[in-house]
This record gives sequence, C-alpha cells and structure tokens, in this order.
Amino acid sequence: MTKFETVIGLEIHAQLLTKTKLFCSCSTKFGNPPNSNICPICLGHPGVLPVLNKNVVEFAIMMGLAVNCSIREFSTFARKNYFYPDLPKGYQISQYDEPICENGYVFINSESGEKKIRILRIHMEEDAGKSIHDQGYGTLVDVNRCGVPLIEIVTEPDLNSPSEAFQYLNKIKQILTYLGICDGNMEEGSLRCDANISIRAMGETALGTKTEIKNMNSFRNVERALTYEIERQIDLVENGGKVIQQTLLWNADKNEAYPMRSKEEAHDYRYFPDPDLVKLHVNEKWKNEIKNNLPELPEAKFNRFLSDFNLPQYDAEVLTSSRELANYFEEVTLDTKDYKSASNWTMGEILKLSNELNLSPLELKLTPKKTARLIELINQNIISNKTARDIVPDLINSVKSPDEIIKAKNLIQISDDSFIIEIVNKVIDENPTEVKEYNNGKEKLIGFFVGKIMQLSKGKANPQIVNKILKESLLAKK
Repeated sequence: MTKFETVIGLEIHAQLLTKTKLFCSCSTKFGNPPNSNICPICLGHPGVLPVLNKNVVEFAIMMGLAVNCSIREFSTFARKNYFYPDLPKGYQISQYDEPICENGYVFINSESGEKKIRILRIHMEEDAGKSIHDQGYGTLVDVNRCGVPLIEIVTEPDLNSPSEAFQYLNKIKQILTYLGICDGNMEEGSLRCDANISIRAMGETALGTKTEIKNMNSFRNVERALTYEIERQIDLVENGGKVIQQTLLWNADKNEAYPMRSKEEAHDYRYFPDPDLVKLHVNEKWKNEIKNNLPELPEAKFNRFLSDFNLPQYDAEVLTSSRELANYFEEVTLDTKDYKSASNWTMGEILKLSNELNLSPLELKLTPKKTARLIELINQNIISNKTARDIVPDLINSVKSPDEIIKAKNLIQISDDSFIIEIVNKVIDENPTEVKEYNNGKEKLIGFFVGKIMQLSKGKANPQIVNKILKESLLAKK
C-alpha cells in the first residue's frame, strides 16, 4: 500500500481592531443592526474615492515584524474582481503582487520537535458582506462587514498534519492578541481560516492537486476538516480516482465537506492596480517607530517567566497562552513573592472563573491584589488553602477584602496545639476499628481521620499541625 504525505497551507484572515473601516469612516462594531454600518464608499457607489486608514497599515506592519517578515517599502492595492450577492462593488480592494509583508516565519512545537513554518506574505484587504441563509426568507444580505479591514496571513505549504495546523493557528492567534490588533474570535468571524490540502506519495517532491476548505469556525473544526479531507483524498487515490481542484465547504454538524465550486486561480479574479489608490510608501523611520513600540511578544514573555519567576515550563506555557492571563499573574506578583502559588492560583482558580463567567481575568472582582492577599494569608497560617478557596464565591460577589470576609465569617485558622490534640484524641477514641486498621497498614485511612477532625473544627484547624499530631497519636496507639 502506498504511503502518502500530507501537504497543507493555511490562509488566515484576521479582522483588525480599528474603530473604522479600511477606506471610509464607517464603524466596524460587531452586532449593530444589519446594513447600518454603511456609506457610499463601502458600497462602491459611482464617483466615490477610498481613503486609506493609517491604523490598518500600522497594524499590518506590527504583525509582519512580529513574525519576522520583510516590510516592503512600496506596496500596491489591487482590485480583485468577482460577483457575489454580498459584494455590492463587484470587487474587493486587496493586495496582489506587491503585498506589504513578505517572507516571514514562526516556529511551532510539532510531534517531531520544533519546526519552522514559513509565511509567504501578509497583505491588507477589505472584507465582503455576509449572506444569511437560515432565517426562513431565502437568502438575506448584511453588508455591514463590507470594507472592514483584514490582514491575510498566507503560509508556504510547510504543514504536514492537522495537529501542526492546530499548533500554527494557536501561535498566530496568540501573536495577534498580544499585539492587540485582533480579538481572535472565530465565532464572530474576526479570525477565519481557509486551508489548502494535497497529498503525494512519500518521497515525492512535486505537489499534488489541492483542494481548499472554507467555513471552519473553530480551531478544532479546522483540525477535524483537515483530517476528513486527507482521508477522503487518500481513499480516492487508492481506489483509482483523481483529486479535482475545487473549493469545499465544511459542515461541522455532519463532519463532512461539500463541493462549493471549482477552485479559482489568480487570473480568474482579473487583478489590476486600483486606480483610485497610490502606492503605499513605508519608509525606515515609520517602520522603526512601529518596531520600537511593539509590546512584549509571547515567546519573550515565556522566556522571562522562566528566568525571572523560576517557573516550570508548563506553568510558563499556560500563563503566557493569553496576554490577559499573563498580565493577571504579573499583577499578583507585585504583592507576593510566592511566585509558584501565584502561578497555581492564576492557572487554576482564576482561569476557571474567567471561563465560567466569560470575563477577562482582569475583569474579575477577585482582583490580583485579593489573590496575592489570599496567598499571603495561607503562607502566614492565618487561613488554610481550603478556606481560601471556599471564600472565592464571596470575593467574586462583593468588593470586600479577604481579611474582611475571614473576620466576618470567623474563619481564622486555629494553630493552638492543645485545641487540636483534644479533637484528635476525640476522633481516635470514637473510631477504634479504623485506628486498628490504620496501624495494620491501611495508611489511606489518614484521610478519614483528617476529614473527621476538620469537620469537628469546622474547617479551622491548621492542616499541617493536624497531620503531625494525628500521626504521632496514631503511632502511640500501636
């Protein structure tokens, strides 16, 4: 049986976080009433003239620099011509043979180790509108999105598996969100991915016939769609068929892809330079100003977390997975030097609450200062770890400090040996069978005794002292 190699190239469309569109002053706000964010310019009325949004150019350059691209001094806008109901102009303004960014790369952690993924180009373009097919009135068109600024990030065919594609997508989303130029929300369409897939016999160098898959609205759907298409192509070829170059639409509900149209080539779009826009000039001074103002990027932050906070690699990976989570952790460390506990709380309780409440970590009422205070109270043996977690609901539902809640609920931890000895003796006297079993080797029963003691002390006994006194007392009963 022939062994096949998969070749994948990705085209990521990222909607930029500008307040206005690429060539006009219409709002880019998501969720406004249909067909309300529009004007003669983004609808392409006769005689209108586009005016380039400077912020879009700067955001494109930021991304290019972040992924090691060369920034072209002169780049050109072109018209990409095609007819579709949600494209009232009959063309998109994009970039073709002279994109603003070229020849970049990022590294991903593939199954075989670190792998370089080359980026062919990053170019600016305006978005099309949206056709809506599920309202029961035939097809409706909302053109609010027409003219919204995008950058398209195009890889070389360097990816060889769905898992590598997943890793690459995560890397690009992470960089975009760290830069603050895209929110990365695939569900709202602000991050979209098209994938080109082909197969070839292992050892061959020529590329096979490719198909393109569209309509994937999550990273997991990208992975699932690629897996489906790879298996379909291999099965087709092994049974004597040929792969046809075409565009496929992914149906996540049925876990299948359906043909949409034959795949277009560049000449099908009849690209030509937009006559209303002059060449864009990015001089060294402008480029360097943008470069010098780039924020700390994920890889640099990851390395700093390892060195400055002495964190394990796993912790640094989780904490730097999003800029908001990393910022929360760093704010906690302003008020405590117990960096490992700060990491554990941020990765655990804070990430969980952020996901449950659908809030950014820094929007939670459990602020970094409150979390740092909880860590200090635990380390000072004023409260137990369990008590700290038990009062989290109080902290996220009020503006009170941890100290105020602990005092109001009388939760200060008891570390008095005589009090704990009294409770330990009571539990031992009331459970002679379990004492005998423990001393005969059933050491897991220690949890049973601790539970009883904590219950009698209403959770306020210092667990470390409880364990020490309990073990000594049980040993004395041998």
